[in-house]
Amino acid sequence: MTAELSTADQAAITSGSDFWQTTAVESAGLPAITVTDGPHGVRMQASGGDLLAGVPATCFPPAVAGAATWDPELLYRMGEALGDECRAMDVAVLLGPGVNLKRSPLGGRNFEYFSEDPMLTGVLATAWVRGLQSRGVGASLKHFAVNSQETDRMRISADVDERTLREMYLRAFQRVVTRAQPWTVMCAYNKINGVYASEHHWLLTEVLRGEWGFEGLVVSDWGAVADRVAAVRAGLDLTMPGPDAAGDRALVDAVEAGVLDAAMLATAARRVREMIGKAGQREPGGYDADAHHELAREIAGRAIVLLKNDGGLLPLRGEGQSIAVLGEFARTPRYQGGGSSQITPTRLDDALSRIQAATSAAVTFAAGYDDPDAAAEVARAADVALVFVGTAHETEGADRESLDLPAEHLTLIERVSAANPRTVVVLSNGAVLLTSPWQDRVPAIVEGWLLGQAGGSALADVLFGQVNPSGRLAETIPVRLADHPSYLDFPGEHGHVRYGEGLHVGYRGFDARDTPVAYPFGFGLSYTTFSYGTPGGSGLEIRVPVTNTGDRDGREVVQVYASLPGSRVRRAPRELRAFANVAIPAGETVEVILRIERDDLAYWDTRLNRWLVEDGAYVFEIGASSRDIRATVTRQVAGDDARVPLTEDSSIGEWFADPRGAQVLGEAFAAAMASAGDSTMAAMAADPGMMLMLASIPIKRMAAFPGSPVTAGTLEKLIQAANE
Repeated sequence: MTAELSTADQAAITSGSDFWQTTAVESAGLPAITVTDGPHGVRMQASGGDLLAGVPATCFPPAVAGAATWDPELLYRMGEALGDECRAMDVAVLLGPGVNLKRSPLGGRNFEYFSEDPMLTGVLATAWVRGLQSRGVGASLKHFAVNSQETDRMRISADVDERTLREMYLRAFQRVVTRAQPWTVMCAYNKINGVYASEHHWLLTEVLRGEWGFEGLVVSDWGAVADRVAAVRAGLDLTMPGPDAAGDRALVDAVEAGVLDAAMLATAARRVREMIGKAGQREPGGYDADAHHELAREIAGRAIVLLKNDGGLLPLRGEGQSIAVLGEFARTPRYQGGGSSQITPTRLDDALSRIQAATSAAVTFAAGYDDPDAAAEVARAADVALVFVGTAHETEGADRESLDLPAEHLTLIERVSAANPRTVVVLSNGAVLLTSPWQDRVPAIVEGWLLGQAGGSALADVLFGQVNPSGRLAETIPVRLADHPSYLDFPGEHGHVRYGEGLHVGYRGFDARDTPVAYPFGFGLSYTTFSYGTPGGSGLEIRVPVTNTGDRDGREVVQVYASLPGSRVRRAPRELRAFANVAIPAGETVEVILRIERDDLAYWDTRLNRWLVEDGAYVFEIGASSRDIRATVTRQVAGDDARVPLTEDSSIGEWFADPRGAQVLGEAFAAAMASAGDSTMAAMAADPGMMLMLASIPIKRMAAFPGSPVTAGTLEKLIQAANE
């Protein structure tokens, strides 16, 4: 690994040798290493030409389900298991996790992403990366950045202001990079404000490496590089897939012609070598497929969200209660989305057979979608009807056109609920579905997401109460698609998509407009109940007693949302700033400790070009969802020492709002009033309307006004005095 590489060899190892391997340089002792798709399984391509045909591996629940657990420890364990399977297949880097925000519920790849909230996303992804890399296998944090849609994804420019970019779309990446140091970061296909992510020097070098201290390698998404020379110059290290002889040649020519600094190519090659060196340190291994299946089952069970349970219809009884199971998804499960993350499972559980195994009572079945009347007759004869419905297909490469269930699924719900009032709807979907208006016809709704290969068993576990549901929504379910903050600006047109909702992504936008929702962010029911006591603690630590007031052991996800009334900048009404997933036995009380990190209260100040914590009395709302607040505390937080320098473009109002500026400008006004014989200036100062008008005028322009206390000759002195 110490041999010097020629310029040609440096160019060669910065592109792949094929679809899944880096380029070897035998003369330098550099082997090829294998990278492959994730993130919810090891998608090692099987022999043959079908890219989506994989070697069997555990299909864990996709990120849409993993996020609903709100449990970093569970995601860490999933990462460990994935690392073990990678080692068993000689995979050095697993391409995941995906931490792009769910800007719109129509996003076709939302099943691979965690949440509409950057903090929840970042916390869970950090745990996943740490778990994976604890096994000597590298993660590839993706897709950097602002890859929130599939429509025109190879060319679209995500046009977004810097504060929104920093606080929403980069924040999860920042958390994972600074706390877990993934081996690689994968650049996105799209452009950010007109510049391809693969050629974005500000993104890849200034922010990722300069500000965040990223130490690893930047790899392209497969086919994301349009110009190898521009990409290396921007800070991209490895272009995939390969081989790319033309790109390699272009790099060599650019170095020889002086168009590309030779040090930039050498740095990219060094980072590739360092990654290969890390991969060489891992030990080979195997894994227990049955144990991993059980872990997948545990995660899936914890991901299921109980949306509705009127009259305590659930859990079902294991005997003496006949059950009609309706809908083909119960027999032929939808357990993952399509595209590059599609896993060939080691086994596959279906809900129908697991329900049959869980009860001694009669279980009848009808496929339902093509024959709803027959399904209704089956339902009428049973004590309880379970209707399995969901999305027909969700895949990388295409956004969804609607949030509605397929028409035949809606018909099935209508017919079955009319035949049997004790109807439970079980959903299978990779992104949120509208539940209005059919939710009013049924007493119980189970959000089953895409749950991976053990999802059938997990659903039976929850339906029969072997697992008390504790999943919570990681994204808001709207009443209508038109209510969503992204609705008017998705998916864009003519190569551009405007992020017009700004900071108000997901629940932030719903709350800012006080828009009704079907189910809020953070929501989820249980088979038990919880009460919250009076919070204590001090500073940014909140202690709250939570009591399980029911007769079943359960888990509660305690959430803390922050706001700053009277803030000097625009903010959402509440933002998630801490959470804890706690197990509480029936009848017992647990003191839940929630720690808010001061840095998480910061906003990006575009004037100072840095993060800034504003001074003030912060309100912390403790609750079971963003709209189920159980207690509130107010804590004073000292702000950062920051002052925006006054310039010739600062307004009169900004000058007077600044203590030193007010003193300097006030003295100038007084001097002008005295020299004018207390006439013009006195009249202006005495007129509140005039002063309001003056407040918006940049001080430089005021110098043009006759009789102004500010002149072209005194302006520079005023600025200097104000900023001393």
